Amino acid sequence: MDNGVPGPVHPPFAEPRASFWSAHRRRPVLLLLLAAGLILFLIRLPGGARASLGTALSANRGLVVLLGLFALLTLSLILSAGQRLDTRIFLIINMQAHPKWLDRFMGVATQLGNMLTALLAALLLFLVNNRGLAFEIILGTLTLWLVVETIKALTDRARPFLDLADTRVIGWREPGRSFPSGHTAQIFFLATLLSYRFSPGAGGIAALYALAVLVGFTRMYVGAHYPRDVIGGAVLGSVWGILATLVVPYWLGLRF
Repeated sequence: MDNGVPGPVHPPFAEPRASFWSAHRRRPVLLLLLAAGLILFLIRLPGGARASLGTALSANRGLVVLLGLFALLTLSLILSAGQRLDTRIFLIINMQAHPKWLDRFMGVATQLGNMLTALLAALLLFLVNNRGLAFEIILGTLTLWLVVETIKALTDRARPFLDLADTRVIGWREPGRSFPSGHTAQIFFLATLLSYRFSPGAGGIAALYALAVLVGFTRMYVGAHYPRDVIGGAVLGSVWGILATLVVPYWLGLRF
């Protein structure tokens, strides 16, 4: 029975070629590399930072809940019911008719989650002599990008415009996989870090996270991500912002 949801677009059949970097080998290799990198990072971390991180993980229930939520979101990708719900919500947001000015606004707003935007913010902070925070943003942005790309390779989720024939794509068709949303993760990382470092009050914090939510929404609007990609990015970025406030100051003490 036709439920109104466009079916997946199936690429032409092609004979698979065996290679070392095939899908069934890529995931365990990347998982091992991620685990090895995490172990090496913890080994290189100063003793005080390791102790602070351990204490925070045991005392900060919110951080533990966020980590658990991200794990559940990742596992939920294997559920067909979750994919159907993802598709329906995505289609409601993406495929409605919108005015051209709104398309242009969303196309610009989505770039606030771009890594280049974060690095420009770090440069500005460096120029106004807030080098510590600039370093935190640079280190956090680069490590978050590595984690996001590794998780994308492990989950191997296709972007909506590859699955749904009628997806409206605003701007260019971005390469790479879909889960989690890197733009959303980046903007939530910045919102969390800046909220902690500047303590702007309830209004300022609400404004930062409202901007982050807007960027997450634009990722679905422009056709780049499903809802769970965006939620996963928001959770991961928030976790990374919290971890940056716990770990990076120790590196700052070593470097400056």
